[in-house]
Amino acid sequence: MSKKVLGISFGRKMSNCDIMVKHALMECEKAGCETAFIRADDLKINNCTGCIACVIGIMSGRGRGYCVQHDDFDILDECIMQSDAVILACPTYETSVTGRFKTICDRIGPSHDFSFRKVAIEEGEAKGIPEEQLPDKRCLKPRTAALISVGGAMTENWIALTMPMMYEFTFPMGIDVIDTVEYWGAMAHESVLGYPEMMDRMTKVGQNIVASLEATTEEERIKWRGDEEGCCPVCHTRLIQIAHDKKTADCVVCGSHGTFEIVDGRLEMHYTKEEMERSRLRWAGKLEHSTEIKTQAQPAGTITNLKELKAPYAAFDRPPFEPDPNAHGNIQK
Repeated sequence: MSKKVLGISFGRKMSNCDIMVKHALMECEKAGCETAFIRADDLKINNCTGCIACVIGIMSGRGRGYCVQHDDFDILDECIMQSDAVILACPTYETSVTGRFKTICDRIGPSHDFSFRKVAIEEGEAKGIPEEQLPDKRCLKPRTAALISVGGAMTENWIALTMPMMYEFTFPMGIDVIDTVEYWGAMAHESVLGYPEMMDRMTKVGQNIVASLEATTEEERIKWRGDEEGCCPVCHTRLIQIAHDKKTADCVVCGSHGTFEIVDGRLEMHYTKEEMERSRLRWAGKLEHSTEIKTQAQPAGTITNLKELKAPYAAFDRPPFEPDPNAHGNIQK
């Protein structure tokens, strides 16, 4: 059976993101993969409301962990479940990902977290619950991903937050990122089609995804195939946050905690095996977090007079400011 590769573009129609993802998918098809392409903006997907019904359902065993909203997210979800690999491209809006990208990540969220789903599936099977009443087993399938960020700015740091934020898509299901491309300075070309070197890089993206799918060992499947290793050995990104002690640091993306030093004028990060396993991209780290939620999140009713405490805030209701008739804003007359 051929492997399935899903491409998702978060850009405008036939924009750089569309073209780059499609080019990589074409390379996958040459190797015999079945592909699908989705433009995120063609889907009508509502924001997550934060009701946490998905999490409560999956943790209590009373539901499959799906969102109570049934919109076009269901289409995207089915494609993700069928996929063996995903290729994502997102433009940079205000130094980071688009609003639609974040909305989709919020909807995937904890409801698809394999630490929740794996436990729910195993406990349900032990109780003899039919498979159709349990979380979708396909979420546990190993997947790889390539992430592509695009920004017009001629200065790289104007798109610096896009790629780290794109990893949010991969967190819940533990999708292994094996390649990333940050395309900045895109305004220098009318289209990426006028930048042969970047199109060649998209060819390589497709080839790297195929190589990960054809791997015969787990080590080879998750092998990093990007051009630059980064500072973190787990997610291979470069975004580091210095801890409050000023002696240690965390990878902002995956949460790996380590120490740092300057060697020959270069920053070097050092991580223990134990700390790398606590990354939110790995089972131990995800299980630690889900256990926190299960054991420390306080249920409703623990503050007996909460309604009274909220009363002054419920009564505090102020309307928006009236439009200034002497200013030249954007309120339609």
